[in-house]
Amino acid sequence: MCGIVGFTGTIDAREFLLDGLSRLEYRGYDSAGIALVQSDEASELGIIRVKGKIADLREAVAESDLSGNCGIGHTRWATHGIPSEANAHPHRDCSGSIAVVHNGIIENYAQLRSELIAKGHEFLSQTDTEVVAHLIEELYSGDLLAAVRATTAQLSGSFALAVLHASYPDTIVVTRNDSPLVLGSYENGALVASDIPAIIEYTRDVIYIGDRDMAVLHSDGTIDCYDATGVAFAPKTHHVQWDLESAQRGGYPDFMLKEINEQPRVIRDTLAGRFDSATGELVFDELPLTAEELAAIDRIYIVACGTSYHAGLIGKSIIEAWARVPVEVEVASEFRYRNPIITPGTLVLAITQSGETADTLEAVRLARKAGAHVIAMTNVVGSRITQEAQTVLYIKANLEIAVAATKSFLAQVALLTLLALHIAQQRGMLSKEQVSEIYAEMQMLPEQIEWILANSDQIERCAQECVDATTALFIGRGVGATTCFEGALKLKEISYLHAEAFPAGEIKHGPIALIDTEKGTPVIAVATQSMTREKTLSNIEEVLARGAKVVAIATLGDERIHEMTNLVITIPPISEFLSPITASVPLQLFARAIAIARGCDVDQPRNLAKSVTVE
Repeated sequence: MCGIVGFTGTIDAREFLLDGLSRLEYRGYDSAGIALVQSDEASELGIIRVKGKIADLREAVAESDLSGNCGIGHTRWATHGIPSEANAHPHRDCSGSIAVVHNGIIENYAQLRSELIAKGHEFLSQTDTEVVAHLIEELYSGDLLAAVRATTAQLSGSFALAVLHASYPDTIVVTRNDSPLVLGSYENGALVASDIPAIIEYTRDVIYIGDRDMAVLHSDGTIDCYDATGVAFAPKTHHVQWDLESAQRGGYPDFMLKEINEQPRVIRDTLAGRFDSATGELVFDELPLTAEELAAIDRIYIVACGTSYHAGLIGKSIIEAWARVPVEVEVASEFRYRNPIITPGTLVLAITQSGETADTLEAVRLARKAGAHVIAMTNVVGSRITQEAQTVLYIKANLEIAVAATKSFLAQVALLTLLALHIAQQRGMLSKEQVSEIYAEMQMLPEQIEWILANSDQIERCAQECVDATTALFIGRGVGATTCFEGALKLKEISYLHAEAFPAGEIKHGPIALIDTEKGTPVIAVATQSMTREKTLSNIEEVLARGAKVVAIATLGDERIHEMTNLVITIPPISEFLSPITASVPLQLFARAIAIARGCDVDQPRNLAKSVTVE
C-alpha cells in the first residue's frame, strides 16, 4: 500500500526522499509528495505534492527552491478521497508547522474530524490522514513526542505515521499500529521507511518497533525508542541478508522477469539443509512440535490471501495425501468472521509474503486467542507476523519487487511440500525411504525450471495467439486445478484480461457457456502426467468441440496432446504433487507475454499494491 520515507541528518534530504520513494513504487500508488524543514524558514514547512508518478514529483522538486536536511515523503494509494493533489500526502495542520505522512486507515476519522471542525480547524482534503495533523496541533503544548503519543491514543484503526514540526528542525517522530515501519541509521543521519528497499543503500542493520511504540529520529543518527506509555527501551537490530543489487533489475527489462529467472535459485535455497541423509529425516529445527504433538493434530487451517491462498490450496492437497490430516484453506479476510472451530488439536498455518498482510494478521490473532498453535510462513525477517505467531518458517525468496508474486509463490509451495513431508514422516505415514525418494526428486526441480526458462519460445507463440481475447478459462484436475487458480490470477492482475479457473470436471456445469465459437475463447489446460490425465484430456475434447482455442501445459513427450492442439507448452516429467512448481513457471511467462503485448506495466499493474496492510 502507501509508502513512507523520512530522513534527518547532515546532508540534503531530497535525494534520499525521492530515491526512497522510487524504491517503494512497487507498493502501488497514485500520488506522491515530500515535506522538508526548510533551512531558511523557521515557522513553516515546505511541501510539494503531485498527482501522478515519482518522475512528476522529481520534476516539481527540481523546479522549486525547496531544500532541507530533515524531511518526510509519501506515495499514496487512495482509500479516503480520490487521487488528487489535495488528497496527496504530506498533510498539514492549520498553522503549516506540522506535517504528517500516513499508511493505514483511521477508522474513527469522521468523528475526530467533526470534533476538530467544531473547534475551528479547517480541513483541505477528503482523507482520513488529515485529522492526525490537526489533532497533533490541538494537543501540542511544546512537547512534540507527547502530542503524538496523545494523538495516537485517540486513533482507532491501522497506522504508520511520520511527523515533522517546524520547531524541531532535525527531528522526526514516528509510530505504528498494524502497519509496517523500518528504521535505520548511518554516518549521515537517521532513516525511516515503510519497507527495507528504501533504506538498503544506506544500511543493512534495521530496527522494527511494535504496535503503538514510538521512535524519535535525530540528525546525528541516533534513534530513541519508547513504548506506548513513554518508557524508553533499547530496540533489537536485525541484519538484512540481501543488498541493493537485489532491489535493482540487473539487466532484465522488468522485475517480474528477473524474479521468474531467480526461481531455480529460490528452490535450491529452500531445499538446502532440509534433509539429513544420515537419519533419513527432514530437518525442521524451527518447528518446536514433537512427533507426538504432530500426531495429535486433528485439523489444519491454512489462512492466506491472494497468491499465498493459492499456495495454500496446493499445500492442502499434498498434506492430506501424505500426512492424512484434514486441511481447510481459508481466505484470511473471511476466517475470523465465520466463527471457525478451533480445538486443542488444531494447527493454523498463516502464509503471507510480506508478513504484514492485515487480514492474515487478524486471523492469526483469532487463532492464538482460541488456543491454536500458529505457524507463520513469510519472506520478511522481523515483519509483524513473526511477532504474532509461535513458530516462523521463512521462505527463501529474498526481496520481491514486482507486484505479481512469482518466486515467493514457488518458494511457498516448495516449503509447504517439505512441511507436508515432515508431518507425514513424523506421523508415520511415510517411510524414510519414501521421504528420501521424494526429496531427491525435488532436487531435480531447479534444473527443470531452468529448462523451461531456456525453452520459452513456445510460451511466447501461445501467448501471441491469445493477446486479443476478452476472456480466458483455465482448467485442470487435482493439483492441476489449483495451479490454474494461480495462473488465472497472474493473467488478470498484470494483463487486465479477464480470466477464471475451474476444475476441469466443472467446465460442463456452467462455464462452458462462456466459450465463444466464433472468437475462439482461449482455454488454458494444465494436462500434465497425473492420475486424472485421461479425464482432463476428455474435458479438452469437450471445449475443442465448442470452438475453444486450447493452450495445453503438457509433459514433455506427450504426443497425444499435440494431436489435439498445436498450442502446447511442454515441461519436463515430474511426480504429480511436485508438478505445480514447474507448471506454474510457464503460466507466469504466459501472463507476462500477454501483458507486454497489450502494453501493460507488468511490475506495477493498475490499482494493485505489493502488500495489503489495511483490511
